[in-house]
Amino acid sequence: MSMPNLEQARRRLCRLQDHIREVLLAARSRRGRDFAKVAGVSAADTIYEVDRISEEAILDWFERHWPRAWPLELVMEGLEGEATTFPRGTPVARTLWKCILDPIDGTRNLMYDKRSAWILTALAPQRGARTHLGDIVVAAMTELPTSKMWRSDQLSAVRGCGVKAQSCDVRTGRRQALKVRPSQARDFEHGFASIAKFFPEAKGLLGTVEERLWRELGLYGKNGGQLVFDDQYLSTGGQIYELVVGHDRMLGDLRPAAYAKIGLGSASLCCHPYDICTALILQEAGGIVETPDGRPLRVPLDTTTPVTWMGYANARLARRVRPVLRRIVAELL
Repeated sequence: MSMPNLEQARRRLCRLQDHIREVLLAARSRRGRDFAKVAGVSAADTIYEVDRISEEAILDWFERHWPRAWPLELVMEGLEGEATTFPRGTPVARTLWKCILDPIDGTRNLMYDKRSAWILTALAPQRGARTHLGDIVVAAMTELPTSKMWRSDQLSAVRGCGVKAQSCDVRTGRRQALKVRPSQARDFEHGFASIAKFFPEAKGLLGTVEERLWRELGLYGKNGGQLVFDDQYLSTGGQIYELVVGHDRMLGDLRPAAYAKIGLGSASLCCHPYDICTALILQEAGGIVETPDGRPLRVPLDTTTPVTWMGYANARLARRVRPVLRRIVAELL
């Protein structure tokens, strides 16, 4: 696609996410705690009632609003099995785009009205099974706020064109431009930086990796300690947002390697490609997303592949951590 058409695609994804947000916020006002009802279990994750609501809204929107001239394959949790394409019935081989979508990243946060969740969507040129995260050229993410919040942020990007960001007053629909910038800090002192350890499984092992990292970087116990702050945001999209807007300096998810180490075979507890599909937005903002040993993420655009990743606010921080973390992961995981 030409650059003008990529910009049009970015705007379409943002409109899609606006629609999903409106549907979910309206449903919450009617359904309340029903959000937390378990509706099913897939190979990728547990499906809650709130997920079902968003899936219906998404399929309806694509039917009515996606341009017929841009045929795509939709990859989304709950659609495993037969390919879903728009216009309906288009053979996958004839689609131009592969669209990967997480309707609600941070479902558990949202269904208990605890913290914002995120809608995540990205587009890559269709290359069949060879399509991977590095192929993504358009990405968008929209905040699903808690009931006491009036503001929802939306970030989007086209590769090579930087980040566009705005806030939306969900009470009035009024929008305002946002300025976002990852932290320019040269070190981790007095800042937020964390390794994901959301669940009891492998928490001790992941904590050991993180403690070892801060020891080897000279921050563990320095000047009495408590120099690096931990924030466990149970949403990969939320973690990307925290890096983009400058709240956190480093975030990462080593759970697939840790689970393999302790003999836990379930990939459902891991990050998947649809969870990290908006990494492009952090990269366009000047941050870094990579594997723990410093390579680009090249996992296929599906709903089941476990993804191990590290994100940094800037290149200086990445250079400081990368060789130390590579050695620790090789020894402990």
